[in-house]
Amino acid sequence: MLSDLKENKMKKAIISIATTLLCICSFAQTPSAEDFLRKYNLLTKQFGADGVGVETVLENWEKAYPEDPDMLVGKFAFYLAKSQKSEVVAMDVDRYLGFAPIFQLKDSTGRMVNYFEKVEYDDELFGESSKAIDKAIDLKPNRLDYRFYKTTALLAYEKDSPDMTLAYLKALIDYNYRNHPQWEYPDVTVDDEFFQTGIQEYCYSFYKLASPAGFEGFKELSEKMLNYNSKNTLFLTNMGSYYMVYKKDNKTALKYYNKVLKIKPDDYPAIKNCVLMARTSKDTKLEKKYLPLLIKYTNDETERQSAQVRLETL
Repeated sequence: MLSDLKENKMKKAIISIATTLLCICSFAQTPSAEDFLRKYNLLTKQFGADGVGVETVLENWEKAYPEDPDMLVGKFAFYLAKSQKSEVVAMDVDRYLGFAPIFQLKDSTGRMVNYFEKVEYDDELFGESSKAIDKAIDLKPNRLDYRFYKTTALLAYEKDSPDMTLAYLKALIDYNYRNHPQWEYPDVTVDDEFFQTGIQEYCYSFYKLASPAGFEGFKELSEKMLNYNSKNTLFLTNMGSYYMVYKKDNKTALKYYNKVLKIKPDDYPAIKNCVLMARTSKDTKLEKKYLPLLIKYTNDETERQSAQVRLETL
């Protein structure tokens, strides 16, 4: 009887130890979210966003932590990279989507031909990428970097007709000024100036496209920002550039640049563009008006001396 009791106690002890060991092993077999992130970063650094082993890590990471925003951003980058197919093509243009040719070759007639890198996207894979970043934004709505990731991907996908990108950015601007979110951005304190700078970067990207849709998007984004701050010289200057470069309407452009200079008399881009407009239209009176401002406010000594000589010869 005593031996039976001892045997039962021993069995219970063995079962208890085995159960404990099983729990420990199970815990050890499930890495932390931070472990997955470290492994992901190591692989992508070595092999790229869709490189060897990345998909396996993301699949295991998602099984363990399906709502980890870092995992979702990783999926976004993976599917975005997988969706892209790059080729080099000859084009009869000087710039493509704002970029210079990657090289030039002479054809059989001796004419120089420009070659550009052209990236096409698989719609299904791009859709998977979009779903991942949208879910990350839903989980972390105050992460401004996530929203910029989405915007940059959309802009690349749409190329010279960025309709969805424009709509998304206009909605983001409204959300910023109506809801006043406490934006987060890694290693940065986000203030209104930072947000404006981010939007201006996209304005410039639209402008560089040099397509009708790009120029109109440049204008609409600038107008949207001016709706919330009508005296923002950054976006007033954009409006001047739109009318000067795209519409060839110097009269309207000058109105915007003068608005800028009334608010900020030392605004170099506005002054410089006024001088350029006057010179290209051969308006000597106008050039004499703005050259002294260029001389006064430029930081380039060579430009200052050249402007001084020009003023003296007029």
